[in-house]
Amino acid sequence: MARIERPFYPIIYVRGYAMTQDEIVQTTSTPFMGFEAGSTKIRQAHDGRILKFVFESPLVRLMKDYGYVDNYAAGAERRDNKMPARTIAIHRYYDPADPAFGDGRKPSIPDAAAALAQKILDLRDRICGTSETARRDFKVYLVAHSMGGLICRCLLQNKTVTTAEVRGMVDKVFTYATPHNGIEMGGINVPSFLSMNDMNNFSRTNMAKYLKVPKDKVNTLEGSGFPEERFFCLVGTNSRDYAVANGLSSFAVGPMSDGLVRIENAYVDRSPRAFVNRSHSGHFGIVNSEEGYQNLVRFLFGDISATARLEIAALPFPPEIEQARKRGKRIASSYYIEATVAPRGAYTYDLTSRTQAHASAVRREYAELFDKDGNLSAAARSPVLFSVFLDSSKIETGKEVAFSIDLAVSNAGYEIDGALFLKSHIPGEYLFRNTLVLFARRDEAKQWKLRYVWADDRWASGSKSEADLIRLGGGAVGIEQDAASVFSIPLASAKGFTANLAISLSAWQ
Repeated sequence: MARIERPFYPIIYVRGYAMTQDEIVQTTSTPFMGFEAGSTKIRQAHDGRILKFVFESPLVRLMKDYGYVDNYAAGAERRDNKMPARTIAIHRYYDPADPAFGDGRKPSIPDAAAALAQKILDLRDRICGTSETARRDFKVYLVAHSMGGLICRCLLQNKTVTTAEVRGMVDKVFTYATPHNGIEMGGINVPSFLSMNDMNNFSRTNMAKYLKVPKDKVNTLEGSGFPEERFFCLVGTNSRDYAVANGLSSFAVGPMSDGLVRIENAYVDRSPRAFVNRSHSGHFGIVNSEEGYQNLVRFLFGDISATARLEIAALPFPPEIEQARKRGKRIASSYYIEATVAPRGAYTYDLTSRTQAHASAVRREYAELFDKDGNLSAAARSPVLFSVFLDSSKIETGKEVAFSIDLAVSNAGYEIDGALFLKSHIPGEYLFRNTLVLFARRDEAKQWKLRYVWADDRWASGSKSEADLIRLGGGAVGIEQDAASVFSIPLASAKGFTANLAISLSAWQ
């Protein structure tokens, strides 16, 4: 009987959609269904040399870094009762659709979810045996790509699929590029009648049926009872390098997507998410990426949750625009808010990156934040910039977890009385741009402490400022969490831009 060691629960990987029969056969012919796929790319070294960067795959890295093993032995899936707790199992729900293994019938989403429930029960029996203590402590992590995330949600939200006991065994869910709000082609959601190759799995009408939610809430966990903060969504922002259908998919879906799933459809409402410049699959795919792996292991095994919201207090206009406003002209403007987060020691990846270059920056209109007289609105839509997870066991210097935020706010254009102002427009003019480095720790009394330095102005290793604690023990900023401490860091520029960055820190696990 294996010992259950939190946080190293068994992992079940649930692969994504296979469109054609050939793709199904290719899928069932591989042992790990894509979870073993790595990538070899180039990067530039500090001395200017071009080097290979090899990402060995999530499967290999979990084995090498955390001691996981697969569930195969002697050419078959293990069926003995001595499986270790740190097992990675593959949910092979497409096997029945391959005539070599089954009757050729493609499983529906509920069918695949019911089979996943049975997979969870089988793992519990193989790992825990008859030990009541082990069976009580048993949990699993679900890690899914694309449609696999909808199968996981069906298990959690459709009460006809399995029992509350099985749903309670799911500790966390991590999804790569899942169309949580459906798939759109040319701006139109896949119609429910498009049954060819099961494309209607991504119709919001059908999603509402198998997720057992209203049609306007298919991107929520409503009815599941599953904690939203334990459901992580990794969102791809690279639409250019998705080569499926000779590039027709990325053309039809358009920018602001991973080539198949639009950014706005790739996350569950109110759940933590990160944005990485990866495509839906392929050589530049989101699963076979260092960025994906680093988010995965910190979410599963890390011990710190950090969330940030930007509370803008003043958005100044250029002098000529301000003069027009004072003359009674109607001014309209919008802004891009960019944030890229990386932990100390990162050299080849970011945990999340929302930028104009990747068509993933947060966008806000002036009217969403201020009234026509320039007063901050009581209903101002302050954006949540990121939710990341960190791991204090990875600290190699000092006693603080350190991470950086490249933060920028720029204007996207001005209108005066409905006409675009171009005469003096400076493209990409920034109201604010700097790199913030944060140093977080918990003291002996388990209270959070946060220090910071603006690294564009001073060395990150030099003197630091103490962040002001504005709330202790409340919910996190924008994401529901328990026992979160919220800190405020002021932002200001010589142009008159002012804001506060609200940083929420809480213990994770």
